[in-house]
Amino acid sequence: MRYAQESSIASIPPSKKSTARVALVDLKETARLVLSDCFKQFGMEVVPMTDNVPDRVKREKFEACVLRLVPDSDPVMDAARSSPSNQRMVIYGLGGTAQDALKFSKYGVNAVFHEPLERAAVLKLVRATRMLVFHEFRRYVRVPVITEISLTSADGRRFVANSQEISSGGMSLKSNEDLPPGMAVELSFALLTLPRIWVKGYVSWRKAASKTFGIRYDPKDERRLRIKEWVEAYLEC
Repeated sequence: MRYAQESSIASIPPSKKSTARVALVDLKETARLVLSDCFKQFGMEVVPMTDNVPDRVKREKFEACVLRLVPDSDPVMDAARSSPSNQRMVIYGLGGTAQDALKFSKYGVNAVFHEPLERAAVLKLVRATRMLVFHEFRRYVRVPVITEISLTSADGRRFVANSQEISSGGMSLKSNEDLPPGMAVELSFALLTLPRIWVKGYVSWRKAASKTFGIRYDPKDERRLRIKEWVEAYLEC
């Protein structure tokens, strides 16, 4: 069954013209080959980079980059987010855990490729985020970004969850906490250019198997408008 699924995904025809550049930063050949093939399946041009990466990221235009979640990647992320042309690039982390990604939350890591790389999983993640890479924002209203969200539930619990996607109306998160749909919560978080914000909401769904749940912002809480403005600004071409 799994082989058939991979074969089906592998049959995606490549685009005739590359319209997005993806930098592959200091990756081993095995990872580079898998990622290159998968990005090309969706018409993206891959650019392997090993030398003077921060300088190149400041000077050249990229729609996305893939780099390892290690301290050496900090200067590259900083160069990207401080570059006028690349500050909105999609940043994919490679390896590590969600906790590793949170160490770089100030840079807004969008998604993580887990190791060992499996072609089907890589293709699935690229497919899910390609609209953001191609700036086709009318078809992509959610921003995948991994950051730390502090929550206080109606029953008095205080805990931290990891964001998965953020939209102007709510967000999806991952946590070991068991929150039933309908429970009221208050969230607190900061995102790149968005200073720390507090907003009320409620649990709209919960998937126990994946430990994920969704939050809808309280429509009466006007603070949600700051999140809406941030999402719209993030999605500007």
